[in-house]
Amino acid sequence: MMAQQSKTWWGQKFIKALESFCDPNRLRRGRSYANPRKIINFERHQGDVLAHVRGSVNPYFGVYKEPLYTTEVKIVPIPKKDWTKIIQKLSTNASFVSRLLLNEIPENIQDCFEEAGYNFLPHSSQDFQTDCTCPDWSNPCKHIAGVCYWLAEELDHDPFLLFELRGLSRDALQKELRKTPLGNALASGLVGEEIEPEPVESYCTVPQTKTLPNSISLKEFWLGSQRIPEAPPSRGGAPVPGIVVKKQGDNPEFWDGDRSFLETMDEIYERVRTKYKNVF
Repeated sequence: MMAQQSKTWWGQKFIKALESFCDPNRLRRGRSYANPRKIINFERHQGDVLAHVRGSVNPYFGVYKEPLYTTEVKIVPIPKKDWTKIIQKLSTNASFVSRLLLNEIPENIQDCFEEAGYNFLPHSSQDFQTDCTCPDWSNPCKHIAGVCYWLAEELDHDPFLLFELRGLSRDALQKELRKTPLGNALASGLVGEEIEPEPVESYCTVPQTKTLPNSISLKEFWLGSQRIPEAPPSRGGAPVPGIVVKKQGDNPEFWDGDRSFLETMDEIYERVRTKYKNVF
């Protein structure tokens, strides 16, 4: 499957940052490389993405055999001390904390990063570090662009991958959030308590025996020991609003009478109500 266009807002911003500094022709060719036939190996290790990309045979440049290039993409990580500032900002917002603990990314999370002087998503070439073993002099080349498009698709499925690329894993982020007072309070309500299963002798309900008195009154058996309260007096039928009927209007398409459809139905309802008012 070719990663032509990202489906999420964070994936689209990632692609937008790439397109802001990459050659359009290489981007166009890079999209054709973002598929399993070209990218045969895609690995992530902390903040680095390493891929092996199949190149093209080009006799003009002396390439007569399909080459295999090693392509590396790295997002500039955020220092640990600045992550502490960002987490402090995140921990003051209940919506941020709860959604991050539920594995969701808030749309306005960028605000907390900007206050610490960083961008949550890459914005320019300064946020990327890329390299490829191909002979193309341009960086990023079409192989790097293809890996970035593939990475954008990975971000669609796992937005917390961007935290990992920035130097903080999902587990580490959620662990730090739970340490804060707000995160600790929210985590107790969001995460259910694990209950260990208890062994039972049978999955079926065990019948219980009950000792009956020696003498039973048939009247008490059938009517009960307490008198059943009388039913409350009826207050008459509730008015029927007839919303479905009234939605048809005075002259619906199926109505060919001379009078208004609503007036006719009102008259019919009134006849039925007065004729059978003593039945119910």
